[in-house]
Amino acid sequence: MSDVSAEHLADLNAGRAQAKTLTEALVIDHCVLLAAACPGASAELIAEVGAAQELGILKRMAAIGSALQQHLAPTELALLAEHPSDTVRGWWCFATAANEALDPAALLAECRPRADDEHFTVREWVWMALRPRLVQDLAGSVALLEPWTQDSSPSVRRFASESLRPRGVWASHIKALKEQPSLGEPLLEPLRADPERYVQDSVANWINDASKTAPDWARELCARWLTESPAAATERIVARALRSLR
Repeated sequence: MSDVSAEHLADLNAGRAQAKTLTEALVIDHCVLLAAACPGASAELIAEVGAAQELGILKRMAAIGSALQQHLAPTELALLAEHPSDTVRGWWCFATAANEALDPAALLAECRPRADDEHFTVREWVWMALRPRLVQDLAGSVALLEPWTQDSSPSVRRFASESLRPRGVWASHIKALKEQPSLGEPLLEPLRADPERYVQDSVANWINDASKTAPDWARELCARWLTESPAAATERIVARALRSLR
């Protein structure tokens, strides 16, 4: 964190710059950033963001998103979706996920632009934000995400895989997918020869997650893929997917 220059940190906190690395995202002072992004924030909102800053990074983002959803008017919240700061756009993702009035279909439609965001941190925040809501109706969410596997954007295709990884990154495990990973096959099958490494890595990580509790399923799926789709992309996915079983 000491490698982040004072000038760049000031720009991050003022919402003028985006984080270049995860370290830069972690060093941001969310209270200072709130003052820049929402200069009319209420005392209650400021206090809740201050308290959230003491939490781990994922719980912090979720708590800030919940606070924004509670204290900002919809018109004020909407402005954050396109804010220059990737962290603020991340806040918006969690705030939108905290809106219980939106069902999974509406949530996905609302958050699709952030799944295709230009910045890597926002693309991570959005799947982490929506994941708890999507898990509530796993079969329904898989069905909603199937069309995303055919999207022209590799970032959107990756979201379809990444959002419901059995173990995920910084996220709670999905017990049903650890025990019965075949439930996720409708999202994996269309991506088994995806040309983009960004997507390939997500698919491989999904299967690697599942291989830790369902090794036979992972081996059988990958063996079938190599027979049915003998492409370089599939071979790369399989090699990475089975890395924990060697």
